[in-house]
Amino acid sequence: MKPNYKFEMYRQLQQNIPALYAEAKAAAEEIVPKELKGKFGLTGAISGCPAPLRDDIMKAGEDGAKEVIPLAKLVDEIRELVKSVYGDEYDAAPTSTCEAGLWVTFDSLFSPPMMGRGDSYRSRYIAPYEKHMHHQASYGRPVPPRYKDIYADRGSTAGELGFYGKRQNNLDTVIVPLVGANYDVHGIKYHPVPLLTGVDPEQSKLALAKQAAIHAPMLAGFTSLGYETPGYGYAKKDTEGTPLLQKYIGEIARDYNVPYVIDNAWGLPFVGCNPIKSGADVIIYSMDKATGAATSGLIIGKEECMVPIRRALGMHGDRYGTTASYGKAAYVTFDAGKEALLTQIQALKVLRDQPEILTAPVDALEKIVREEFAKINLPKRLKDGLLISKSYNSTAVEVNYEATWANGEMGLPIFSIEDMYAGSNILQTGMAQMGVIPTVAYDGNIYISPGLGTCDSNGQIIDAAMRPAIRALVKLIEITAKYAGLL
Repeated sequence: MKPNYKFEMYRQLQQNIPALYAEAKAAAEEIVPKELKGKFGLTGAISGCPAPLRDDIMKAGEDGAKEVIPLAKLVDEIRELVKSVYGDEYDAAPTSTCEAGLWVTFDSLFSPPMMGRGDSYRSRYIAPYEKHMHHQASYGRPVPPRYKDIYADRGSTAGELGFYGKRQNNLDTVIVPLVGANYDVHGIKYHPVPLLTGVDPEQSKLALAKQAAIHAPMLAGFTSLGYETPGYGYAKKDTEGTPLLQKYIGEIARDYNVPYVIDNAWGLPFVGCNPIKSGADVIIYSMDKATGAATSGLIIGKEECMVPIRRALGMHGDRYGTTASYGKAAYVTFDAGKEALLTQIQALKVLRDQPEILTAPVDALEKIVREEFAKINLPKRLKDGLLISKSYNSTAVEVNYEATWANGEMGLPIFSIEDMYAGSNILQTGMAQMGVIPTVAYDGNIYISPGLGTCDSNGQIIDAAMRPAIRALVKLIEITAKYAGLL
């Protein structure tokens, strides 16, 4: 049945989930090889199910694990690698995870001091209203109040033991909608979703600058994602490929003499978002995602900003006078272990000296995605609304379908990030029914990357594994469109 309104489409999908799953399972019998079911997926860059480590990464970890090496020496080697690419004015600090890196960075650079007589003052940082905001924008209380419950349904725990518990002392987050974006309500878990392919960076710069002027007395910094694709709002770039919106945020931050912190969790150091070109003061990475190291995070930034961050991690010199340590401090709980540091070093060496090891699979993946999506059995207007882009930063291929909703027509179902946490995102749960581990697929945006049983031990694409995963996704989209009343 063709629904008249959006909420009716999502209600219809919810009511038909058992039949949809049954059809997807049956289709998988023809698409997914039995020996691969449950053992491969659409991305190796999700924390809950990271990709197997490459041979060279494994060797570096195993060899170093058998040696006696002070951890401060390994941290200094990471610093040397970072400086060899970005210059002596940049520094680095490894952490246990990317989220740990975000936490220590925001607390070190944005939250007000707690020591001294009298009440603490408040400070505020500015975040564009974009995707994944429960990561980079959740360390302060939302401003304006209309956003106060923006994270209420995210995660597996509500209240102060959930995302709200990340809010730091007397810190606020000013959330600024991007000009040209849409924040329409979608999903079985019916919530606003950031639809960002139409973002106007010039007008968005003016909107961000206006808010900076309003909040100037309390302004502590800016944050954003470090991604580069249209679905994340970064379609428009300069001649060097740097997203204009990131450059503009960096310019505003410099005008106010406050730090610009980029969350580039699903991104590559050296190959991806460049702090020199974007104007970022600090970039944080999840090193076990696109980069392919063992579970850990990495903070890279200008030395002035890195000194307090490194001090908070216990890495900035012993009291008796050294340039590095591995001691105790406020965030020693975020220490990365020896094996993680060894794998970070190897991963960074490859990114600096042999980046094609990570970029070649992206080219191969893009070819497969384009070929398989060219066969999708959808009406022409829906098929024309698919936008495919590749990202070396995230070693990913993005399939965006916001444009299927153009001209006021009903488009392919868009699931909210709340659907993901509620288990009602059919493009994720349906893939699991087909024996394929799913990827990030909400807000009208699907991010696909190699690695999860789809690459050889050197990180290169195995066509016979990657292609069935994409075919399963294509089929699931067709089945979902059918039960949404679009076919």
